[in-house]
Amino acid sequence: MAAEVARYWRHNAVDGVDLLRARFITHRFGRHAHETYTFGLIEAGIEEFDYGGTLYRAGPGDVALLDPEVVHTGQAGTPAGWAYRVLYPEVSVVAEVAAQLGLGGTPHFPQTVLHDAASASLLRNAHRAAEHGDRLASSSLLNAALARLLCAHAERLPIIEPTAAQRAPNVVSTVCDLLADRMADPPTLAELAAMTGLSQFALLRAFRCETGLPPHAYLNQQRVRQARVLLDRGLAPAEVAAQTGFADQAHLSRHFKRVVGVPPGAYQRERLLPAC
Repeated sequence: MAAEVARYWRHNAVDGVDLLRARFITHRFGRHAHETYTFGLIEAGIEEFDYGGTLYRAGPGDVALLDPEVVHTGQAGTPAGWAYRVLYPEVSVVAEVAAQLGLGGTPHFPQTVLHDAASASLLRNAHRAAEHGDRLASSSLLNAALARLLCAHAERLPIIEPTAAQRAPNVVSTVCDLLADRMADPPTLAELAAMTGLSQFALLRAFRCETGLPPHAYLNQQRVRQARVLLDRGLAPAEVAAQTGFADQAHLSRHFKRVVGVPPGAYQRERLLPAC
């Protein structure tokens, strides 16, 4: 059986774009969401993932298109695992290409898994160029791939007005701010409920409805995001673990890999390499 391998790095020519190339067999991504879009191309095997409450399976040649901040998972769909290439462009990067194409609004991809040979080829070429090509080729091919996805598969994100009974966005926003301020020493659920004036059950329901995660899982996701910032600044993983509220470096590594796909040390080594 082939070993698991993974590389996570930043684009060599376009700010705001990260990349992952990996083969996973037993690795499982926990429930998490990205601030960025997620555009993945399956090259071998089958990936299975829950996305927004729906279970999807993607096989060789399939392209997965995930919108920002939508909670999802990821694991092998068969014992052989899966291999894939992923682009993670920030919203601003995709929005800029959309504006150049004359597409208004925030792009949204209604079809999560699709089989489109042209899009798959452009994604593969853009990803390979970002790993091995020069800056002109990698930036040009990235633009072409994003333009294809937007023209062929994007819609303008609809505005949905939630009912007061379904959501309490102001309360959830307050809790999110509080968790960000007290990342290393968060309050208990009972304390959060008392601060917001909601029952613990009502707070959990509102928080999950608004973010897709319960507060403790949301906090760990935010800790991983902050850990990435600190690792990019060159801080040692052990120090990052202490600053972000993880019990120790092993605790950080476990949660980090479940979200990013690689351990903190491997992530940092790639990110701190000088641009070609």
